[in-house]
Amino acid sequence: MILPIVAFGDAVLKAEAAEVVKPHEGLADLIENMWETMYDADGVGLAAPQIGQSIRIFICDGSPFADGERGDASCVDFKRVMINPVIFEESDELCDMEEGCLSIPGIREGVERPVSIGVEYYDENWELKEEMLTGLAARIVQHENDHLDGMLITDHIPPMRRRLLHGKLRDIGKGKVPVSYRMRFPQQRGR
Repeated sequence: MILPIVAFGDAVLKAEAAEVVKPHEGLADLIENMWETMYDADGVGLAAPQIGQSIRIFICDGSPFADGERGDASCVDFKRVMINPVIFEESDELCDMEEGCLSIPGIREGVERPVSIGVEYYDENWELKEEMLTGLAARIVQHENDHLDGMLITDHIPPMRRRLLHGKLRDIGKGKVPVSYRMRFPQQRGR
């Protein structure tokens, strides 16, 4: 089932998500719905808070970045479900790159992040995994993990830039933004 993606301005996006407790009834259905929702929106990652669920789970599929002239080898076969992820290592080397977010349509901003990370998580079968990631795979995981901690790309940009985006962000919260996928706008509830 394709679910609406929560738009900027909704409190669930700024809250720290709760750990997922095993066993979690309905987890398989939630994960399937997240995949359908993410692919419908042409995304490469989706965190549970973005569909209104304040729990520590996200999905990602970096395969769109694996192909082509500027393909990133870190994204080849990079399709993951990460439950209760913990980033335990970050490289000193940083890279600034433009990022977008399904919850903030039409906004792309430069975000500086570590080039490589170590992450521990449970997969959809509750098997504990540990991976060292680099390149775009590491960036996708860091972006989605931010959602679990109540952070958005707008939290990574300088205050002056945020002020310049204020009008656009306000319009997103009001639903005054063209999108090609289902969204839930905080200021349109009850309509």
